[in-house]
Amino acid sequence: MGLGPRSPHKAGRRFPAGGKRGRGAQGSGRPSGPQRCPPPVGRSPDGRSPPALDAHPHLSPEALGYFRRALSALKEAPEAGEERELMVHNVLKEVEAQALALATNRTGSEMLQELLGFSPLKPLCRVLAALRSNLRSVACHRCGVHVLESALLQLPRLLGSCEEEEEAEEEEEKEPPLDTLEELVLGLASEVCDDFLFYCGDTHGSFVVRTLLQVLGGTLLEAERARHRGSRSPEAQRTPTRECKPADFEVPESFLNCLRDLSSCFLKDIAVFITDKISSFCFQVALQILHRKLPQLCAHLCNAVIDYLSNRNSSADGSPLLLFLRDQTSSRLLEQVLLVLEPPRLQSLFEDHFQGQLQAMAAHPIANFPLQRLLDAVTTPELLSPIFEELSPALEAVLAQGHTGVVIALVGACRRVGTQQAQVLQLLLEAFHCAEPSSRQVACVPLFATLMAYEVYYGLVEEEGAVPADHQVEMGTAKALGEVTVLGSLLLQHLLHFSTPGLILRSLGALTGPQFLTLAQSPAGSHVLDAILTSPSVTRKQRRRVLKILKGQYVALACSRHGSRVLDAIWNGAALGARKEIAAELGERNQELIKDPFGHHVARNVALTTFLKRREAWEQQQGAVAKRRRVLNSILED
Repeated sequence: MGLGPRSPHKAGRRFPAGGKRGRGAQGSGRPSGPQRCPPPVGRSPDGRSPPALDAHPHLSPEALGYFRRALSALKEAPEAGEERELMVHNVLKEVEAQALALATNRTGSEMLQELLGFSPLKPLCRVLAALRSNLRSVACHRCGVHVLESALLQLPRLLGSCEEEEEAEEEEEKEPPLDTLEELVLGLASEVCDDFLFYCGDTHGSFVVRTLLQVLGGTLLEAERARHRGSRSPEAQRTPTRECKPADFEVPESFLNCLRDLSSCFLKDIAVFITDKISSFCFQVALQILHRKLPQLCAHLCNAVIDYLSNRNSSADGSPLLLFLRDQTSSRLLEQVLLVLEPPRLQSLFEDHFQGQLQAMAAHPIANFPLQRLLDAVTTPELLSPIFEELSPALEAVLAQGHTGVVIALVGACRRVGTQQAQVLQLLLEAFHCAEPSSRQVACVPLFATLMAYEVYYGLVEEEGAVPADHQVEMGTAKALGEVTVLGSLLLQHLLHFSTPGLILRSLGALTGPQFLTLAQSPAGSHVLDAILTSPSVTRKQRRRVLKILKGQYVALACSRHGSRVLDAIWNGAALGARKEIAAELGERNQELIKDPFGHHVARNVALTTFLKRREAWEQQQGAVAKRRRVLNSILED
């Protein structure tokens, strides 16, 4: 974002769209987190060397070829039927005998992960039992860890299953009694608990702990599920599996008891889990699970973290907790603590440790992230009011430092709580140099979307201290819309959900058709259109007035990846009259739409062929659809 000469900062400078972190983020000051397959580490946290990779059994090329062909055949087989069940049974029988060799082979582990997605209850138990007998070597292996995770992630599908395989009596006599799935998971958790610090501190073993915590709590975190899916081969990612389950699933009481025992282990070495970046990830996952399933234990762990950090050496500029907010590892744990604290505890934490330090936190390259989480956690006017009062004078400076995420979080808190909305909007107008003269306010949407101050966006040069010039309508309409940033889009989405979004809607209404089309076709800007369509603060009349700008742009919108999605959303909410206008405009270039990879989907959704050839039938069809929608809306409102 740019700063004009009237700013105390350097003139002509853009406000960086900061707030990034993770892999590829520049200037964030934060590590990207543990990698899935880094080089073998030298020693574990408890001083013992990890298992040697060459100590694992070898998987022959013939066996690898067999499992590859078997997996391919399973993918092509019908979803159900006796033939498929027999095939699964035979393949998994072979897997049981070579589970360790498969799990510790890079190609074999990828195939085994997919095979486990087909596995019935008993074969999965046998594979899990085989892996558990070599738990440390599998859990700490860069390939074996994925297999263990995959096996555990089958629990939502199989836990409590009454499925029984019919086996010959001769086989039953030969095989030893099989532990139930519940017993196997509890046994695995017990082994992890006995060497908890080692597994949490190991680069690979920590992933098993994180998955185990989720399974015991009956909650699969979306971020962890996405991480696990991203670790699989491209072919595996294209193949539908049975691991994508709802976030919550039923677990026996024994699992929750085990979760309590496992979570209590964090208290024994709390200093390690606060300061070690790998172990800290396990603690963060535990807090998320406990917050949902065992809130009292979650609160106890949070208090233990706060008490420990508060009693360290005092900081020269305030609470000792502030020192840890500036640390790359402990600040991440504190972010999670802030998100799961109950409102009264969050209020006291702010008053005891953060009050008076917010501007310094906002300016810090690391501490600004915990500040964002604090703002994300605010739910009461009593907490938002002092935070807003302290941060508001520094809003433009925070933008100039590239910590835009802090401003977005503050605006989001105002939206959520419902207070300070007019004040924060005025501060934004001042920060982007479009508050005075008032004629500039109509240009706020392009400025917010691109994170540029008025002078920078329009390329003006103003002398310091000079009276700002009025906004020229011709200048605004002649300039193409700049690149919409992700954070700029988020800012506009929040503002559109304010109780009175009139100024933003007027600014949107001042855009030309091509400018509005650019916004709708942008990956980030298209979500601004979503906010216009879904915000309860935007009336139907206001929505129609803004969307009318797109008239004449529907074909270009339909032939765009993101624009076509926007047009579908507009169509779904449009009345019959508006649908006729859209269909008529699209029908003039029907052949162009049909040939376009995105446009032909829109043409089908609109039933364009029917509209062009059988107009009366089309109107009856659309009228019936509108009637069903009205009935559904009335039911939902009741």
